[in-house]
Amino acid sequence: MSKENKNEYLLMFRGTDWHHGLSPQEIQEVLVRFKSWFDELTTQGKVKGGNPLVNEGKVVSGKNGRVVADGPFAESKEAIGGYFLVEVESQDEAVAIARNCPALAYGGQVEVRQIAPECPVFQELKEKLAEAQLVST
Repeated sequence: MSKENKNEYLLMFRGTDWHHGLSPQEIQEVLVRFKSWFDELTTQGKVKGGNPLVNEGKVVSGKNGRVVADGPFAESKEAIGGYFLVEVESQDEAVAIARNCPALAYGGQVEVRQIAPECPVFQELKEKLAEAQLVST
């Protein structure tokens, strides 16, 4: 993983049923606003990528990936429906971008997470090993 991603954030769009109860015209209007929002952020150089996700997939778990289950389920409010990868000055700016998500008005959620420069578990392990080395000397 690159150490140059300190200002990258993943905006994950949660909720795949935000459009339920809307007319086709209302859905189209929201999607047009969403596309305009994406295009504007792209023009500003803030979006590095993004895509919608299909509603269903597989969840792999258990030792050696022995358990493969259907999911997430399309009706789940927690399912991730898509994402943007943004490069911004700060978390505050990433949150400000997320606040403009058109789906928020219809029950959607945006999770904002910073891209780590390295795996946090690996970083913790290195710190513990360094600490143990100091103790043993």
